[in-house]
Amino acid sequence: MPLIPTDYDAARAALTRLIPIAMSDTGQARRVANFLMAWWNGPDLGHFEIADLFGLDVAIANDITTVIGFLGQNDRGAVYIDSLGFAEEMQDIIALWRKPATPPAN
Repeated sequence: MPLIPTDYDAARAALTRLIPIAMSDTGQARRVANFLMAWWNGPDLGHFEIADLFGLDVAIANDITTVIGFLGQNDRGAVYIDSLGFAEEMQDIIALWRKPATPPAN
């Protein structure tokens, strides 16, 4: 079984592959977007179902695993995607997948 890298560079590389997927419109895109949004702000944007990994291509699941491994091995405390340089991309993903509720008509 291949080892999955979990260092900073590997995590950034994985994110550069995951973000375009999350910005597309497929079942895999939804799963990837859910993962990224759960990391960004799970209580407000929803959580990531671990079983969603089963519905992903192996390469995409490996990229998510790389990010999780990086987060788990970081000894500096919490790290969020914006601190890795992807704040604008996260705003785009949230706008795409979490549309604001429409206020009721009067």
